[in-house]
Amino acid sequence: MKNVLIVEDEGIVSLDLKSTLSNFGDIMSEIAFTAEDAIEKIKKNKPDLVLMDIGLKGRIDGIEAAKIVIKDYNIPVVFLTGFADSNTEKKANSIPHAGYMTKPIDEDNLKKLIYDILF
Repeated sequence: MKNVLIVEDEGIVSLDLKSTLSNFGDIMSEIAFTAEDAIEKIKKNKPDLVLMDIGLKGRIDGIEAAKIVIKDYNIPVVFLTGFADSNTEKKANSIPHAGYMTKPIDEDNLKKLIYDILF
């Protein structure tokens, strides 16, 4: 079993992603609603992959949180965003990441991306 941390501040979206991942069969997931919460969960559980919303509410956005996750924990990050504008893509591309998906998330594309990274 692989462990994926979903970092998403919209409750319905995070629960939908968790349900989607559970349907894949060999992936467990956990949800964090803020970057700070995500970093605490990463310290404790060391997930294999992080699905990170770029536009998180709070003191730290998803891009800044991803920098910490990659630098301090060497865990791959897939960015999720509802805003596919060039500025967002430029920010996301300024740090190494494992993938980038726009919302709404296509289940088949998500599965392929995750399996390419983890298996």
